[in-house]
Amino acid sequence: MISALLAAGARLVAGGTVRWAQLPADTRQRVFFANHTSHLDFILIWSSLPPRLRSKARPVAAGDYWERGPIRRYLAHRVFKAVLIERAGSAGDDDRGPEARGREAVARMVEGLGSDSSLIVFPEGTRGSGEHVAQFKSGLYYLCRERPDLELVPVRLENLNRVLPKGEVIPVPMISRISFGSPMGLVEGEPKEAFLERARRAVEELADS
Repeated sequence: MISALLAAGARLVAGGTVRWAQLPADTRQRVFFANHTSHLDFILIWSSLPPRLRSKARPVAAGDYWERGPIRRYLAHRVFKAVLIERAGSAGDDDRGPEARGREAVARMVEGLGSDSSLIVFPEGTRGSGEHVAQFKSGLYYLCRERPDLELVPVRLENLNRVLPKGEVIPVPMISRISFGSPMGLVEGEPKEAFLERARRAVEELADS
C-alpha cells in the first residue's frame, strides 16, 4: 500500500510523461542507469516502472542521505529496499582510497542483485544540472564484468532538477519527462572507456528522441 501511494504521489508531483523505446516483456534482471539531477530521481524512475518490474527494482543510493532520520531510513530499507552506498567524505568514512570504496560499492551492488532483483543506478556519481550527462564512473563497467548476463536500460530524466532543486526539501510540482531507451549490454572484450562512453551517449541521446 505504501509503495503504491508513493508511486502515485511521485508521478503526481513530477507530472512525468513516460516513454519507452521497448517496454520489457519479462522480468529478467536489469540495470536501469540514468543521469542524476535530484534526490527524486530514483523515486520517479521506480514509480514509472510497471508494477511487475517495480517490485523487483532496487535503487542504489547514498547511504549518508537515506540513513539520515527515521522516515528516510524506513523508506530506504522497508519500501524501496535500496542498496545503500557510502560516499567519500560521508559521516563515518574511513581512510580507504577511491579504488577500495569502488570495489566495495560494486560488491554491494552484486549482492543487492541476488538472483532476481534489478537495480536503478546513476553512473555520474553526483548530481548535475540536467543539461548535460557527465562522464560515467567505472562502477557500471565493473558491475557488468561481474554480471555479464544483465540487460542494461538507459534512462534520461528531464526537468527533475527544477522539481526538486539542489538544497531544497519540498518538491515543486512541474512537468518532467522520463525516457527509457533500447536495451544494451557489455560486449565481450570491450574496453572500459569505450563501454562507459557508449553508455553515457545512450542516455544523452534520449534527450533528442
